[in-house]
Amino acid sequence: MKRPTLEIKDKAQLAGMRAAGLVVAEIHAVMREAVQPGTTGMDLDAIARRELAARGARSNFLGYHGFPATVCVSVNDVVVHGIPNDTPFQEGDIVSLDFGAVLDGWHGDAAVTIPVGEIPEDVAHMLTTCEDALWAGIAAMQPGGRLRDIGTAVENLVRARGEYGIVEEFGGHGIGTQMHQDPHVMNYRTRQRGPKLVPGLCLAIEPMITNGGADTVTLADGWTVKSADGSSAAHVEHSVAVTDDGPFVLTAPDGGVERLSALGVHHSGALS
Repeated sequence: MKRPTLEIKDKAQLAGMRAAGLVVAEIHAVMREAVQPGTTGMDLDAIARRELAARGARSNFLGYHGFPATVCVSVNDVVVHGIPNDTPFQEGDIVSLDFGAVLDGWHGDAAVTIPVGEIPEDVAHMLTTCEDALWAGIAAMQPGGRLRDIGTAVENLVRARGEYGIVEEFGGHGIGTQMHQDPHVMNYRTRQRGPKLVPGLCLAIEPMITNGGADTVTLADGWTVKSADGSSAAHVEHSVAVTDDGPFVLTAPDGGVERLSALGVHHSGALS
């Protein structure tokens, strides 16, 4: 098996990654506020384009292998890569927003799944589970560890919470001067240890789970991925750097300190 080629960043390059990550975090916050009954995916795409221009950044999604939009908008049973359209969101929907930006050549990428008003309790529990699995995976990004540690942490958290489907066809990835780089980051335990986690390595961690089975289908548009059984799906993501001090979340405003501290994982909040 071919060894992955890893892009290891120095301190100045990590600062560039952080700047791109903050652009992503800021625009995600604006889009989240806009998610409500009556909003459409096209509305969110327009917001993303406007906010990117205001920050002197560009989209890393628009035109990527022909993708026609600036943000992936995946509703209810759509797992990933939903194309924005003019269908208004309704009370009880869940909406996944996957969005990235390029600033000065550095990429940021993050995703969140948002409830539209009140949602069923089991769906809310799935959203919480997916979010907690993301942070469990991030907490496992310790210098000296192995890539396998991340997927193991994600799967352990999900399996402890219920009978959810862990989507295996898609996962996380390295990120830096390109949006998708080596290594591929799986959201389940594997026999192979994978490469060592070393300071300067940046990964996008992105678990995807469903309220049913793990199988997916891709629609005729070549992009939209749905759960095969029609069950609701959640997708969350952060771009994260391994540092000497532990994981630093590039796309979280506080670097991930609050959530990691709650898990007993220390980080000074500074890139090193």
